[in-house]
Amino acid sequence: MIQPADIAASVSRRVLLVGTASLALLGAVDVSAYAQDGLGTAEQPVEIHVMANEAFSTAIQETEVAEFNKHYPNIKVTVDGVPYVELLAKMMLDATSPTPTYDVLIVDDPWTPQLAEVGALADLKSPEFAAWTASDYDWADFNAAPLAASEWKGVQYGVPLRSNMLMMFYNRALYDKAGVPHPTPDLTWAQYMEQAPKLVQDTNGDGKVDAWAVDTYFVREPLTPTIWQTIMNSNGGKLLDADGKPAFNSEIGVAALDTHRKLLEYAPPGALAHGYTESLQAFRQGTVATMFQWGSVYRSSAVDPKTTTLKPEQVGVQVMPVGSVSAGAHRGIWSGSVSAKSENKQAAWAFVQWLSSKEGEAFRANALGTFPARKSTLASKPQSDWLVPVYPALQFAYDVSAKGEMWRIRDPRSDAAQQILADEIGRAMAGKTSSADALNAAAEKIADVLK
Repeated sequence: MIQPADIAASVSRRVLLVGTASLALLGAVDVSAYAQDGLGTAEQPVEIHVMANEAFSTAIQETEVAEFNKHYPNIKVTVDGVPYVELLAKMMLDATSPTPTYDVLIVDDPWTPQLAEVGALADLKSPEFAAWTASDYDWADFNAAPLAASEWKGVQYGVPLRSNMLMMFYNRALYDKAGVPHPTPDLTWAQYMEQAPKLVQDTNGDGKVDAWAVDTYFVREPLTPTIWQTIMNSNGGKLLDADGKPAFNSEIGVAALDTHRKLLEYAPPGALAHGYTESLQAFRQGTVATMFQWGSVYRSSAVDPKTTTLKPEQVGVQVMPVGSVSAGAHRGIWSGSVSAKSENKQAAWAFVQWLSSKEGEAFRANALGTFPARKSTLASKPQSDWLVPVYPALQFAYDVSAKGEMWRIRDPRSDAAQQILADEIGRAMAGKTSSADALNAAAEKIADVLK
């Protein structure tokens, strides 16, 4: 457990490393008091501001901050939620301001390079931050895939706070009704596509189809290409080649996009307009047998009666189907970063550090269903029964993602590249162009962007 005293002890150890003359100069300085200076006091609390995606900002403010303040009562935390489509632009604007408002930025997976290149983020392994890091924080305990999301050019600019992976959810009852065997991590894309027509069914015998095989991202939006990319990655395809040039407009890439488009044939009516919200609603209402979606929605889709009609025993979760090379997954990590211009770096790091510590991670997993990034957490028995099947599936997904480099483009211009992919994948989904033409157009545009 990370406590202010741990940080003070860390600083004390570092102070002991200075020369005898320097120690003499310190005289009667209270090192413990010095270490906690940036953590506030009851008389003079420190205030930090956090910018986060509005999808989970309220949960952070109401649940995570409240728990954090049990350990750090003198740090006042205000979390501001921003819609996802506006978040990166607002982060860039604030971080490059001479007097930024925010001390902590909760950054999406592909954004670290862009923010780091403009000097917006602090190096969390610098000597300054190392002095504020508890001895039992254990950097090596993080799984490689989520930790690497906030690394750029050898510098660690963040730590995983909301570790997400694109996964396969399935409704056991609908599989049983259709007489189709439940999916396993060995299920291939070819097998899944053979089974899909059987999962489009009339479940109440009135002669009308009322359940479909799949729902996921089909609409034109930045996350829709992650479905195609995951299929491509599982077959050995890559977004970029070794020289950083587009490589996705290959035979493997085209076949993967054809598969993504074919899923529409087995999706509910109007699925071309479906993305995150619509696919979740369809699955939670029990009208689709499978959903390819971010794993962190498991709790709200299988456990919470306020948001789902399903129960944990009805819902399975695992990696996405297997291609010619491996199973599929896609990394989507939200990392906690400290603004390089923050005047309250120690308090900001105390907040981010506690949330990503072993204790903080376990608390958030059980209280909110936030997925852990630490190997020790995933290897442990979770406090909540509903997490028991989730932990091994998530660990497998991390391993698959790391091995196959299953993530979005890593470049300061990654957001622009993702928007291009969204445009062209969206055109292909809508039938306005072929898969090959869409990917060729995207490759040409992205090559110019990445120059």
